[in-house]
This record gives sequence, C-alpha cells and structure tokens, in this order.
Amino acid sequence: MSWHVSTVALLSKALAAKQVSSRELTSYFLERIAKGSRWNAFLDVNPALSLAQAEAADTLRASGLGGPLTGIPVAHKDVFVTRGWHSTAGSKMLENYQSPFDAAVVARLGMPDEQNPTAAGMVCLGKTNMDEFAMGSSNENSAFGAVLNPWNPACVAGGSSGGSAAAVAAGLTPIATGTDTGGSIRQPAALCGLTGIKPSYGRVSRYGMIAYASSLDQAGPIGKSAEDCAWLLSAMSFHDGRDSTSLADSGEDYSRYLNQGWSEPQIKNVTKPLSGLRIGLPTEFFAAGLAPEVAQAVEAGAEQLAALGATLCSVTLPKTKLSIPVYYVLAPAEASSNLSRFDGVRFGHRTAQYSDLQELYKKSRSEGFGAEVKRRILIGSYVLSHGYYDAYYLQAQKIRRIIATDFQAAFQHCDVILGPVAPDVAWPLGAKTQDPLQMYLADIYTLSTNLAGLPAMSVPCGFNQNNLPIGMQLIGNYFSEARLLQIAHQYQQASDWHLRQPSEVA
Repeated sequence: MSWHVSTVALLSKALAAKQVSSRELTSYFLERIAKGSRWNAFLDVNPALSLAQAEAADTLRASGLGGPLTGIPVAHKDVFVTRGWHSTAGSKMLENYQSPFDAAVVARLGMPDEQNPTAAGMVCLGKTNMDEFAMGSSNENSAFGAVLNPWNPACVAGGSSGGSAAAVAAGLTPIATGTDTGGSIRQPAALCGLTGIKPSYGRVSRYGMIAYASSLDQAGPIGKSAEDCAWLLSAMSFHDGRDSTSLADSGEDYSRYLNQGWSEPQIKNVTKPLSGLRIGLPTEFFAAGLAPEVAQAVEAGAEQLAALGATLCSVTLPKTKLSIPVYYVLAPAEASSNLSRFDGVRFGHRTAQYSDLQELYKKSRSEGFGAEVKRRILIGSYVLSHGYYDAYYLQAQKIRRIIATDFQAAFQHCDVILGPVAPDVAWPLGAKTQDPLQMYLADIYTLSTNLAGLPAMSVPCGFNQNNLPIGMQLIGNYFSEARLLQIAHQYQQASDWHLRQPSEVA
C-alpha cells in the first residue's frame, strides 16, 4: 500500500479499520525518510523513539482509547523544542542542543500523559529543516544546507518552513507543523503544492517555540488537504497559561463546517455550497510584480469559487506596499531582543578560545549565527537604538495599526479576501541569495496578515508551464479559521490540484 499518498483522514480510517498499525505506518515513513535524504527535509530522526511512540499508540487504540489522530505520524519544524530529538532552529548556535521539555504543540500532538491527558497521540517522525531561526523565504539560510523542492530539485522549497513542506510533498510524512512569522507556512506550502494555514495570533501556544519575532510568530499545520489541516489545527489549538498571548477561548473544532453550506448547516444546493459567500479581490494584489501565470491560476481559482456560489467583488488594501518596510523594522527589532539570550554562556555554541567575557560573547555569536541572522540583529539593534526608536520603530508600529484598519475596512464589503500567496513560483536555488531585498519581496502578499494578526491559508490552485505549483491565499477576519477551511475544503471537492504528486516521488 502506498501510504505516502494518503491523506490524514484516510490514514485515520485505515487505523480504525485495523488495515494497518501505527508501528507499520511509522516504519513505512521512517524508511521513506532514509531513502529521501536527497531533499534534506529532515535534520534529526530517532527511529527507536518513534517506534516506541507508535507501539504506545497501538496500545491506546487496542484499549478503545485515543482519537482520530492517534497513531498517525507527524513531523515537527525544528523551531519546536522536543525531548529525544535535537532542537536546532536550523542554526549552528544550537547544533547539539537537546531540550529537557516539549513545546506545547509537540506535547499537545504527542502521547497522552498526566500533564496532557487529552493529547492527540500522534507519532513524532523527527525534526524538519528550516531557515535559521525562521529568518528566510527559501530555506537556503539553514546552517545544515538548503531544502530541495520535490517538484524540481533545482528549485527552492520556500521558507522558513521549507523542510516541513518538502517532507509532506515528498511523501516523507503525512502532515507537519510549521510556523508563520511573515508567510513561512503559506509560502512554502504554495511552492510545494500543499495546503497550509496560519491561524489568528494567539490561537496556538508559543510555549517552547524558539522565538524570532514574538508579536508575529504563530504555529500551524502544513498538509495535503484542508480537511487534514483542520484536524491538526483542532488538536494544536488550546488555551495555555504558560503563554501570555494565548487566547482564553482558543480551543475549537475547526472541521465543524467542512461539509456544510456557507449559509445553511445542510447543503441544499449541492452544486453551489458557497452561496452567500462574498470574496474580495484586492486590486493591490493583482498589480505589477505578479507573474502572469500566477495571476491566471489565482483568477481561475476565484472563478471556481464563484461557480460554487460565491460572489466576487473588488476591495482595496492601500497600505499593502508598506508591509515589507514595516515588517523589516519590527521583526528584526524583536529578533535582536529574542536572540540576545544566545551568548555562549548558558547554552548553545561557545567559542573554543577567548580571553575575556566580551570576547566570549563576540566570538560565540559571530561563529554561531549565519549571515542573514546577523543582518537582522544589526537592523533590529539599530532601529531600537537611542535617537532612532521614534523615527523607525514607533512609526512602524503606527503603520502596523493602519494596515490592520485597512483589512477591517475591506471586510465591510466581503467575508474573505483572496489573492496570490507569492509573486512567482519556486525559483532556482541561489537565484536570490545575493540580493536580500529580492528575497524579502517574495513575502509581499503574506506579511500584512501577520502584522494584523489575521488568519490566512494557502490552497493549491494550479501549475505553471514548467509544472511548478501555484497557491492562492484566503484571508479571513479574526478567528474565522473554521470558515476559511470550509471554503478551501469545498474548493478541493471541486478540484484536484491538492491531490497531484511530484513525478519524482514514487
């Protein structure tokens, strides 16, 4: 059985029907990970621990316990600290670090215990590659090498959750976790032909997630379908008192609307289940800079949604063009503060030779951090410095509020916003590494939702002439994840873009 092409929903049914055991599934995917090392999607695996978790999951199912996700393998982005596996954040700074505790997301999806009696019971396959400290749009900034795109190994997989996206696309794991600070779930999902969702800020606990920009970071799933993402997000989302930004009512069943009509619980008109839905198309998202093939595929996706009953309208987000300068003031500022803890004293890389404390700091950080991380730390330190705080950081915060207000004005005319995820498809390895500004532009359509704290997701909607995937982005108002997943699911019932597999993935 080719389990690697199955969705999480199908694997859950197979486990429930005893067509396969969790141990068999886990062994199957571990073998694929070993054979698929060419993609460089995984940074660490621990087969013995994974198989032990699988046996525990089989015991749970045999005793009539567990839930629909029990026994299903999952891979975690290496930004989540995880007992039993190294937790590196893609950096030499944490190359040999092993955490004494699990991140909230890892524990919530893992085996039930006294502290997490309602955990999902999923089996951890290992840790996936990523841009160093989640800083990047191509997964070429990892200290452990670039991730290759399974649709074309000469192209990038996207970032910073490129390892998670490539692992799912290559059939190395059924589903994976990622984080999104400025598009780092949606962009690699789009470039690898997958579905990925960034929930509203505060929906998923950041406890145990190695911080980049704390007011922007948010965890979410990357999978083959909207249904799979709904299942995983439901398990990941809960109120966590250890995270001061965790929402009190964040626990929710995000799959509850999947098979319903937009306007009524029961779909009466099966050909138009999205009747009553208003979709806004921002004029700024379809302006100069968008590749024609991407525009054509996204517009075709919009027309498919219209055929399902939705109404299309034009909206405007005038401050979209300011998202990049605002983001690259605020995110580096927060990064410079968050990464100050990596000083070579308490944990992480320590230089071999130093004469005093100042030299220890300088050499440890110079050796441990990569070029992009250093660049952002320097930018962040500059905009927070005396004399520049008011001119840069404070002004960026004001514009951030204006960007959020633009979205609320648009939502007066529509229920969701639709546009591209990225300006183009996956680009060749090395094409943008010498020009950071060109790399930053890859996130032009995704940054604004992080600045506003809104939920957004990527949905496969086509391919270009070179058979590289294209994704369209759905953006919802606060806490509308279940509705976004409903729209994506209904679209995927009427299309097959999400079911297509890379030709090199056997």
